[in-house]
Amino acid sequence: MRRGRCTVGCLLALDVGEKRVGVAISDATQTLARPLMAIKRASKREDFEAIAQLIATYAVECVIIGMPWTMRGEEGPQARRVRRYAEALSATIDTPLAFQDERLSTVEAEQRLSMSSKRRSRDKGEIDAAAAAVILQDYLDGQRMKDE
Repeated sequence: MRRGRCTVGCLLALDVGEKRVGVAISDATQTLARPLMAIKRASKREDFEAIAQLIATYAVECVIIGMPWTMRGEEGPQARRVRRYAEALSATIDTPLAFQDERLSTVEAEQRLSMSSKRRSRDKGEIDAAAAAVILQDYLDGQRMKDE
């Protein structure tokens, strides 16, 4: 699996769930993350084709994958599933991958969405994409702190 630090261009983040993959994108300066969409999970082949299309469309330099570590910081069953998914994805794309801790990203995304609008009912895909944006923003902020 190609891994590395992503340093130029747009970044794509994935919040891999059992039913959907939340997707977020950064700006070209790698300053801000925004929710993009949610991919309804089908087969890995179909998932990976959709992700590859996004990589091509947005000229993505690196894919950030949220890792669902346990609250104790350990790799549990869900994190192992995500790692296997990432390894399979890596075999189908030439874009490097990096991992970012995603603990509580969905909770934070739901809180941000509830503060941004009076609308109560949220589409699950909207929450997944917002969670991917939280993951990506955390990654961007962490990289900026390392550079200072």
